[in-house]
Amino acid sequence: MSAAPGALTSYRPALRPRVLLSDPLLDGAATVHLIKDAETGNSFKVGPKEHFLIVRMDGERSLGEIGEEYAGAYGRRLGDAHWRQLLSLLGAKGLLAGAPARSPATGPAPGAPAPAAPAPVPEPRTLLRGSLPLVADADATTARLHRAFGFLLAPPLLVPLLALVLAMEAVVAARSGELLLAAKGLLANPVLLTGTAVLLWVSTALHELAHGVTARHYGGRVAEIGLRWRLPAVIMYCTVDDYLYFGTRRHRIATALAGAVMNLVFLLPFCALWLFAPLDDATHDAFAALLLLGSVQAFAMLVPLPPLDGYRIAGQLAGATGLAASAGAYLRLALRRSPEAAAYPRRARIAYPAYAAVTVLVLAGTVAAAVAATHHLLTA
Repeated sequence: MSAAPGALTSYRPALRPRVLLSDPLLDGAATVHLIKDAETGNSFKVGPKEHFLIVRMDGERSLGEIGEEYAGAYGRRLGDAHWRQLLSLLGAKGLLAGAPARSPATGPAPGAPAPAAPAPVPEPRTLLRGSLPLVADADATTARLHRAFGFLLAPPLLVPLLALVLAMEAVVAARSGELLLAAKGLLANPVLLTGTAVLLWVSTALHELAHGVTARHYGGRVAEIGLRWRLPAVIMYCTVDDYLYFGTRRHRIATALAGAVMNLVFLLPFCALWLFAPLDDATHDAFAALLLLGSVQAFAMLVPLPPLDGYRIAGQLAGATGLAASAGAYLRLALRRSPEAAAYPRRARIAYPAYAAVTVLVLAGTVAAAVAATHHLLTA
């Protein structure tokens, strides 16, 4: 059988310009690729063989040529029925150039794979909880911020900044007892306590914007910037639509890490004032408390549990989607010595236990630090 017999052999399909494809990702015992239409938000999962074919639909190669490559890689040739099924799926989802885009409300085509993530239903806005977009065009706003501050992501500036952050955190660790007492004393000064709380809130806002600016730096698109409240908490948020589809894993990790780094960079001037400026005792202690609380805030975001930034980083390091659920399912099988556990690929058998072990260690370290801090405050 030819690679694509009949009229299909010469057909040169092309994906729409805004179709995004991810790297291979572990999904339980399977390896999948995510495909998303950035115009409509539709996304779904395909296997490695389907991805092999789809990624080669560039408008230059014919189905005959793609079929020959597929036969060389997988040892079998595809007939008309296979091509028609795949083209029908891609066309129905509006992913092929010349096919109408399908909105999320239209639903999947018959026989299509299940969506990787259904379109979110807007949350009802009430006095107690809700969200509110702050800008009409979040991507344009982020582009302006990137033009103004993107130079900070260049290595000649970023490396010294990170070195200063590491030096600051070394000082915070060495003088943590002093900072703890300062944070305790802050509770007795409502004015400085309020000022510190405001600065920490500003730090969280910059945290979110840093995600957006870094995503823009690597070619990503920011869908929304706004406020989200779960009273009494009110925070900013920044939604990066195509984070999982960035070109390299390093760019995805950098985007997830940017928020915590921004939290720590924000503390640098206050650290300099605390160390070197002639401040009165109350202000000196307030800056000390800000350094401790801001550092805790930054590192708390790196705990590898969903939905924190640390979980996104862990997912990228493991090369997995749905890492927590997949790791839990694998460990349950492994502890029961189920034969199904042995069917997982080697990469999954390493990544899932490693994620669980690191998470337990991080949580144990967090509890130990909290116990040590409490003991210091009670005995100092």
